[in-house]
Amino acid sequence: MSQEQIAGSTDRTENDPVGLREFQLVRPSGDGVVAEQVVVQIREMIRQGKLKPGDRLPPERDLAKHLGISRASLRDGLRFLAAVGVLNSRRGSGTYIAHGPPVFPSESLQVLTDLHRFSYDDMFEARKVLEVALAELAALQAKDEDLALIAEEVAEMYAALDDPQEYLVHDIRFHRAVAAASGNQILSALMNMVSATMYENRRATVEQATDLRESAEMHRRIYRMIRTRKPTEAGALMKEHLTLAQKALTSEQAAAGPEPATAASEESEIG
Repeated sequence: MSQEQIAGSTDRTENDPVGLREFQLVRPSGDGVVAEQVVVQIREMIRQGKLKPGDRLPPERDLAKHLGISRASLRDGLRFLAAVGVLNSRRGSGTYIAHGPPVFPSESLQVLTDLHRFSYDDMFEARKVLEVALAELAALQAKDEDLALIAEEVAEMYAALDDPQEYLVHDIRFHRAVAAASGNQILSALMNMVSATMYENRRATVEQATDLRESAEMHRRIYRMIRTRKPTEAGALMKEHLTLAQKALTSEQAAAGPEPATAASEESEIG
């Protein structure tokens, strides 16, 4: 496809990327803010109908150049959107606006976390209540396409063992896929909101993780119980996983150095 077509074709086929002219120049205003502006811009384009489920974004190199930012900053923003389910990345194909349940903004949950200084114990307790039930429901309700998506995220976690940031994206997406497989859109939407906060808080120190292989194996065991329709076992494994994740987080925090003991200011739980 020519650069002119990428930049602004109005006769776009289903597999063509969205025109670059739909995107606005990003103006840097501080560390970490560039990626946030990418997130805000894409969310706003979705709200306005400029981006729709199934639309393919322009190639990363072209989009970064058009926005006037580095590929690293663009990738940070796209990773966040992928983690919370707004985008889907397909190997050898590109990055697409995802289909699926609505993604609730996580800002309200983050504000509550900041305001009330929720502890990590609080966060993990809430996750256990929500995600154990979701795993059990997924074992009862999952369709073939749900199982395929969960399996794909497990495979991607193993493929990303040497890239903690990429691993985190697929870790979060695994939990979202389990939630979607439950068949309950309300619970799934709640999990989507929680997953956004999980990702925002966790990505700063995921490089300290030393248990990614063990974590991937636990996710695979949960998937197997869901696939074989064993709800009690799936729920029990999810609870065990979250308990181990909480312990692993304590080790990560120690390695990263002292931080205020709240879910808002430190890295959040391991997916």
